[in-house]
Amino acid sequence: MNCRMPPTQAESVIKNIIREIGQECAAHGEIVSETLVAFMVKAVVLDPSNGFNTDRTLLKGDVQKLVKLCVTRLLDTKNPSLDTIKMQVYFDMNYTSREEFLEEHHRVVESRLSSVSREITDSRACVREELESLYRKIVSYVLLRSGLGSPTDIKTVREATAALQSVFPQAELGTFLTLSKKDKERQLKELTMIVTGIRLFNRDCGKGGESIDDLPAILQEAIPATTQHIDSQLEVVQDQAYRYTAILEKVAKNPLLSGELQPYMLKEALYNVRQYEIFLQIILSDVITCAQEVELMIKQLGAQLEQLKFTVKSKTAVPTSQVLPIFIALSNLWTSFQDETVLISILSNLTIHLEPFLGTHELFFPEKVMQALLDGVTVKTDVCRMKEHIEERVNVADFRKLEWLFPETTANFDKLVIQYRGFCAYTFATTDVLLPGNPAIGILKYEEKYYTFNTRDAAYSFAENPENYIDKIREKAKKNAELIQLLQLHQQFETLIPYSQMKEVDKHNIKPIAKCESSTQTDTHLLPPTIVRSYEWNEWELRRKAIKLANLRRKVTHSVQTDLSHMRRENCSQVYPSKDASTQSMREGSSRVPRPQIYIAGFRGGHTKTTYGVKVNLTRAVDET
Repeated sequence: MNCRMPPTQAESVIKNIIREIGQECAAHGEIVSETLVAFMVKAVVLDPSNGFNTDRTLLKGDVQKLVKLCVTRLLDTKNPSLDTIKMQVYFDMNYTSREEFLEEHHRVVESRLSSVSREITDSRACVREELESLYRKIVSYVLLRSGLGSPTDIKTVREATAALQSVFPQAELGTFLTLSKKDKERQLKELTMIVTGIRLFNRDCGKGGESIDDLPAILQEAIPATTQHIDSQLEVVQDQAYRYTAILEKVAKNPLLSGELQPYMLKEALYNVRQYEIFLQIILSDVITCAQEVELMIKQLGAQLEQLKFTVKSKTAVPTSQVLPIFIALSNLWTSFQDETVLISILSNLTIHLEPFLGTHELFFPEKVMQALLDGVTVKTDVCRMKEHIEERVNVADFRKLEWLFPETTANFDKLVIQYRGFCAYTFATTDVLLPGNPAIGILKYEEKYYTFNTRDAAYSFAENPENYIDKIREKAKKNAELIQLLQLHQQFETLIPYSQMKEVDKHNIKPIAKCESSTQTDTHLLPPTIVRSYEWNEWELRRKAIKLANLRRKVTHSVQTDLSHMRRENCSQVYPSKDASTQSMREGSSRVPRPQIYIAGFRGGHTKTTYGVKVNLTRAVDET
């Protein structure tokens, strides 16, 4: 607000202005939050009709004027524009992403359990009474952390104690007390999960768990009820938006009706219902995500219980290594059910608390007035308007310097962040009417931003001079500050970026991925291969090779040729050819060798005890034969 002041001094001045405005409103019986006052201060300063110059120091008269204008606008309770701003501030203060909702819920649970956990981890129990008291505190901690029953219910305490004693008997408290604080906290959480799993299994078997709510059944009933309520609210608010749009189009065609119909009130009412519609769609998207998660978790819960029953069956003892992981998985699933229950409750309450911000419509535009204004007017839905121009399409050849994107040429077509939250930029700039654009006509890419239009004529008109229409929309947002969040103009007014949108600023940098048919051809093995075939990453393989080489030094090489291998090489030899030959002797002769005749006498014995043999050679001489 004051660029010449030091930052700390400027912040001090702004805080004093906000405080003064809040006090003035409280004096008139209107309690406003500092966030709402701060938003209103910036909105009044941005409005050019108020004559504030942000480039110079605010004088005392300027501050008084600013306070007076802000108080006047904040006290004007019969104003759709103020209702829209209040709705935006409330939604920004109470809505965040699914992950942050659950993270905050877990943080609150941890903070509530911190005192009980501290008593357990800091305990120095020694005597029997102190140990018994410590064990009871652990049981209470398990019940509080699991959320399955009250620590004051005797039956629930007995059931939890029995489950805890099965995995952590009181005799092990001595070992527990010797652990460090972190190990104690870790073991407490692990014991909570195991006891929770045991109690859930007993409940499924019909042996306990009467105090445990049937969260899957509750969610299966609550989610459709919440979805149905949001759908009915959407139907009502969309019908209002269609009727306001039809009346504003009637006024745009016949300017003489402007004095009678107060078109500025109609526009502010249209902005109000469109903003409410957007918030409901955001909430509905989260509810649908919850429904999908719950459906998946119910299947997982049934599968885990069936696996546990199969593991246990009728056995009297089961190894802990088999059942404890399943008990922990059951506990984690039940914690997820509890998270979804909390999330559905928050979203349902948020939907209910947004409804009061629509109260001025019945006051300014009751049903009789609306019927009179709609006389002779055809009310069209957003879907009907798109169908009327479904065949229209931008001809890219008509625009040489502008880039148009289409579904068949852009891979991430559905993920592009469209400016003005998808509303037709040309229609709003010329008629103040918010009509959803039709991406099928073509998305205009201009200065790294993307714009859609509800008709081809609107697209052509906007493309002729985009800057002109962008400036018009910026000036309209300065006069009606609620348009900044409604149309997501936070980058143009960075001081008004809501907390819920700060993390989504980077999403606007999504680039379109163009699709086209192309082909390429490359040379095979353009570069010589550089693969080292002898490389070995394994050290033991290298050792094996080294030992093999060392052993070869003591080996001798032998070569052998076999009948099967001799044909593997070429052999040559020279022989003489065979011939027939014969010989003739002078006479025929023969010879005969005498037959040996040798006898041994005396083997039959004689008169003496000793036997003596006598060898007699009767063979004839050679020359006698």
